[in-house]
Amino acid sequence: MLKRTAVALLAFAGAGLALPALAQMAKPRGFPERPLTIVVPYGPGGGSDQVSRAMAPAMEKFIGQPIQVVNKPGAAGLAAVPDFMSAPAVGYTIIQHIDDAITHFAAGKLKEDPTDDWSPLGISQITFSQLYIRTDDNRFSDWGSLLRHIKANPGKVTVANVSGAGTMERVQMSLVEQALGIKTNQISYDKPSERYASLIGGHVDVLFEQPGDIRQFLAAKQMKPVLTFLKERPAAFNDVPAIGEIAPNVPSLLRFRGFFVKSGVPQDRLRYLEWAFAQGYRTPAYQKFNKDNYMDVIDSFRDRQGAIRLMKDTAAIYKKAYKELGITK
Repeated sequence: MLKRTAVALLAFAGAGLALPALAQMAKPRGFPERPLTIVVPYGPGGGSDQVSRAMAPAMEKFIGQPIQVVNKPGAAGLAAVPDFMSAPAVGYTIIQHIDDAITHFAAGKLKEDPTDDWSPLGISQITFSQLYIRTDDNRFSDWGSLLRHIKANPGKVTVANVSGAGTMERVQMSLVEQALGIKTNQISYDKPSERYASLIGGHVDVLFEQPGDIRQFLAAKQMKPVLTFLKERPAAFNDVPAIGEIAPNVPSLLRFRGFFVKSGVPQDRLRYLEWAFAQGYRTPAYQKFNKDNYMDVIDSFRDRQGAIRLMKDTAAIYKKAYKELGITK
């Protein structure tokens, strides 16, 4: 059942949903009259920070007010939620969150339901993950040699990863280890920059990340991918094996990033912010940003209803996976 659900989610995520034509929308009366804030629950330099700083100026063009980006990292993305939830539901505070919001909710760590207590403006990025090694590592150079090294050193090969047993990254690695009968040592980092530095500096052996987040290190040939978490190899990485080739029963869990306001924001303001988000997504600058970050491999746009469907489908996958992995009862 887990496999079928995951495949269905992946098919839905890559369905190539065309953006509908959007008519000009008049501003709601009295909104916005002052700058807006996007709260990023992760540190500077990571994917969430990058997408927020790309979307903010794109939306500013249409709402006519500045949008400031504030980083509030900690607790695997949960530390920023209380401040977001305590802000008035009037549309001036937006949180950028990722699929971690769904994993935390499915595991019972987040009391708010992101599909109900939050109102998505939309999803602007959907992508896949990979495992990376240093290009100058003389112990292994590809997935085959890395796998042999892991098997020869059970529990000793270190993988820089995010904090939290129930996150997408940790669940994906757990499912791979279970399927292949291997064991690695997952090292937790809250800040993306620390994860990247740990690999480059030789403090860990492997990095779990998404390609767009570390594109500068790929371009500088400081890192290279050795395994892609998709059923098939994408054209951009056709020389890297996909998990579907190695362990067909392991689901390919997706990373997605979206923008949300609290439920209860007046409907005219919510519709206006949804419109501004969709318009911002369409701008040439934002489209270039997505393309430069490999976010065009899977169709990345979801409107509010599409975002809710994606999140509900994702929650079902994780609830099933958590039971299988013993994370929840």
